[in-house]
Amino acid sequence: MDILPPSSDAPSPWSASGPEAAPAWPAALPSPARRAPRVAILLSTFNGAPWLQAMLDSILAQDWMQWMLLWRDDGSVDGSVAIMRQFQSGPGAGRCREIDPGGGHLGIAASYQMLLRAAPPASTVAFAEQDDVWLPEKLARGLACLADMQTDGPALYCGRQILVDSALRPLGLSSPRTERPGLLAALAQNAAAGCTVMMNDAARALATSGTLPDTPAAHDWWVCLLVLATGGTVRVDPHPTVLHRRHRGERQPYGPERFMTAFRRNVRQLLANEGLLSATARSDLGRIEAVLDGRRRDRLRLLRTMPGLHRPRWLENMIFRLRFIAGA
Repeated sequence: MDILPPSSDAPSPWSASGPEAAPAWPAALPSPARRAPRVAILLSTFNGAPWLQAMLDSILAQDWMQWMLLWRDDGSVDGSVAIMRQFQSGPGAGRCREIDPGGGHLGIAASYQMLLRAAPPASTVAFAEQDDVWLPEKLARGLACLADMQTDGPALYCGRQILVDSALRPLGLSSPRTERPGLLAALAQNAAAGCTVMMNDAARALATSGTLPDTPAAHDWWVCLLVLATGGTVRVDPHPTVLHRRHRGERQPYGPERFMTAFRRNVRQLLANEGLLSATARSDLGRIEAVLDGRRRDRLRLLRTMPGLHRPRWLENMIFRLRFIAGA
């Protein structure tokens, strides 16, 4: 795939006959936009009014301008919807569209699943979060990394983040991740921070096929696992391009009390898609599932014979092993 210079006069990415018409890329685009990767940005909002404008401004400031924004509100009671609709009719006119207006609260994972199903074919997908700020090279760098993977199969790009507080004051970098995670390592720890994820069209199609989980542990984790389990490619960029807010008192999504529940759910949801999985993934997941509710010594034996099931940092790996052996 050739990465072409951004075009500020790219045509509208929508062809719609009414307010509920399904989004679609135009059948023909003038050169050079015809060959340019087209990015569908997916954004689920929920009571994010204090931060949304900064996020939207950072999308407008991207070096790569061949994008469209699909958004869904998950039952906000603040001014989030008004901000989004003002953007849709103003700076984002022609390339911003609301999905499922008034659909109510589904939860973040289900809301992003709905947005994924609405993403047009032949598009690269980028997840966005309402309280982040993107650096200008975010989309262009993700597209370049996806192109460097040189695969027609499912491919997913993600990266580290610059952690900031609510006022965008720097706190440091997110923990490093393995640059090329395998399925077992990604089961032990989510390798894909949702606010950084971009995926090619093959991964988008995969994520909306097969047996979709009703309540995935997380939309980013699920897509990453599905890509790896089907023989696809995941790359983690050590170069951060996202300012990710950490709010005071924010609960970490996969604390010890929730991790094993999410782990079990991920294993069993992947096995529900057995026909899509690689032979190695089917074998490994079957071995894991067989001991999840069994004896502790069986789980200990599995860890000894499955060295890929680990976290990259020593202390985090020890905690994971203890939780896995205890089954709690």
